[in-house]
Amino acid sequence: MNIHATFAKDRAAAVTHKQTLPADRPASQTGRIGVLVSNLGTPDATDYRSVRRYLAEFLSDQRVIELPKWKWYPILYGIVLNTRPQKTGANYETVWNRDKDESPMRTICNAQTDALAAALAGEPRISVEIGMRYGNPSIESAVGKLMAQGCDRIVFFPLYPQYSATTTATANDQLFRALMKIRHQPAVRTVPAYYDEPAYIEALAASIGEHLAGLDFEPEIVLASYHGIPRRYAESGDPYPQHCHETTRRLRARLGWGEERLLTTFQSLFGKEEWIRPYTDETVKRLAAEGVKRIAIVNPGFSADCIETLEEIDGEVREIFMHAGGERFSHIPCLNDRPDGMKMIEDLVRRELSGWL
Repeated sequence: MNIHATFAKDRAAAVTHKQTLPADRPASQTGRIGVLVSNLGTPDATDYRSVRRYLAEFLSDQRVIELPKWKWYPILYGIVLNTRPQKTGANYETVWNRDKDESPMRTICNAQTDALAAALAGEPRISVEIGMRYGNPSIESAVGKLMAQGCDRIVFFPLYPQYSATTTATANDQLFRALMKIRHQPAVRTVPAYYDEPAYIEALAASIGEHLAGLDFEPEIVLASYHGIPRRYAESGDPYPQHCHETTRRLRARLGWGEERLLTTFQSLFGKEEWIRPYTDETVKRLAAEGVKRIAIVNPGFSADCIETLEEIDGEVREIFMHAGGERFSHIPCLNDRPDGMKMIEDLVRRELSGWL
């Protein structure tokens, strides 16, 4: 098996709708400001080839898998990409938006982009686009659209509340890879992590309060479940765990809850090495064994509901808890395009636009 040839083929097919970035433009075609929001991304469909193409792009990112290529690629192309696409595709099938034939994340991200564009419609010089880190629409294609509209300044907003090199940094990397192909580059500002922003905490607290008020039971414990990262990454200086714990701490204070009422856990493990703890699946199993019958889970690290929240948490983790002896379970939706969450995003964008408008 020629691993490098296979990698090159998958990389070439990874983003099928890329646009050629425009060449230098006359001065009359400049002067606009682009707002580019970004999230992780999803496959274009649930079939084997679509999921394999997406996973190849995602799992070959060295920000995500920090292993030498000679060590990781034989595993990735020899094992993972031959077995995982079927399972991942089946998981996507359980949450797929069949009306629009797209993943929930894409549906929600499009709604967020439309809401942000509407909120900024009073600023005639602003254009808003979305670009996914992996898959379509790509960050590169979004930059191309903004440049074609005459944007010579761009605010880039990776929608990750807590910073991690595996999310925020690789999104920034991809933006600047796109800019490396442009001779007449736009000026760029990147929105920093917002894990401790008062408006973010307020929106989370409101969403939790509204959801719990609508339940016919009261959870004994609520888990704030964040996507995990390998423990090795945290020990190397990634601030992500501290950001997650700080979000939970501020959320507890806002809700008036104690440490035993709102717990921090980490989900979505991949591979065999140790990840940051405690793990969400192990925690719900332990709680059920200790006699806890009613729980709810919120995902503060996700700005949009996706396979990790809808299938993993509201599917797999729910099943683990119920089989271990739990009786009532509820998943609290992400902020998605809630008005308060969108107002927070708008305010952060306007902060970064200061001096440009």
